[in-house]
Amino acid sequence: CFGEVLYKERVYLQCRSHLFLVIFIGGLCYALYPVITGVAHQIESRRIIEGFLHTIPVGLLPEDNGDSDEQDAPKQDHPAYPELLAAMQTYNEQISAEGQAGLCDAWAYTQPSFDLTEYGITEGVIGVLNIPKINLEMPIFLGATYDHMASGAAHLSQTSLPIGGVNTNCVIAGHRGWSGAPYFLNMDKVEVGDTVTVTNLWETLVYRVESTKIIAPYDLDKIMIQEGRDMITLFTCHPYASGGRYRFVVYCERVTENAPAA
Repeated sequence: CFGEVLYKERVYLQCRSHLFLVIFIGGLCYALYPVITGVAHQIESRRIIEGFLHTIPVGLLPEDNGDSDEQDAPKQDHPAYPELLAAMQTYNEQISAEGQAGLCDAWAYTQPSFDLTEYGITEGVIGVLNIPKINLEMPIFLGATYDHMASGAAHLSQTSLPIGGVNTNCVIAGHRGWSGAPYFLNMDKVEVGDTVTVTNLWETLVYRVESTKIIAPYDLDKIMIQEGRDMITLFTCHPYASGGRYRFVVYCERVTENAPAA
């Protein structure tokens, strides 16, 4: 009888230790989940960026500066997408002339402006956003859909496409952190004078931060094209983890060769 009691106590202690082990492992997995998913998002983002950069014509990558030995490589493997560029220029001119009449609700800016698969681009990426100040590099997708926002930054349809030009304002939205990946988490640390670049299929556009502002979610007049200016506007939720109560906006203007240094 005494032996039976000892046996039951031993079984009880073993079960309790196993339970504690299961709880510990479960807690550890819960704590590490954002880290693991964040790393996975970063790896996938890097893959998408590298895939996009591979489609840029040889000699037009930022690091090439037109001096790479690869300039002599056959260009047919890296088409310059002239039809797409012409269509994007026409789109920018049209929405500017119409006063962005289509930018009336959330549905309007979630729909991609083009079907890029018609031009041989399968990932839906039209550029790469880079902000050295906060060590941020993200692919830019066309259309602020759920999937696009989960994978990177997104161009808001019915705003200018990211190819530059007078009377353009390309609005790029990003989550203030997503499943462990930082994304636009540190956007409020960007300051006036900081550099922001957008690499599209044809060139790298350089912008300077001119101002920041906190606006209401549907304050559309704050993200419209401004006559005579060549801009990008970065757009994210504010404050952090607030459920999107406000938007933090960063206004950037194109840097030209004759522009004074900040």
